[in-house]
Amino acid sequence: MKCFDYHNKTKKSCEKINCRYWIECKDAQMCCINLCKNSSNLTLEDVGKIFGVTRMRICQIEKAAIKKLNSVKNKI
Repeated sequence: MKCFDYHNKTKKSCEKINCRYWIECKDAQMCCINLCKNSSNLTLEDVGKIFGVTRMRICQIEKAAIKKLNSVKNKI
């Protein structure tokens, strides 16, 4: 069982602050993987609040990620 699955199943918050998936969000047991799995209606504003950045910054990151994914897809 993966760490985030364990925390999601037991409803215990993760204490591994150094984990790359750790976020300050008790509703997701401090794990962004659990947050993404359990929240299908997150807005850019919601994501920005979780990570401490603006909605516009999340939009920029999203566009850059889509561009990168499309460039990889075109190479295949």
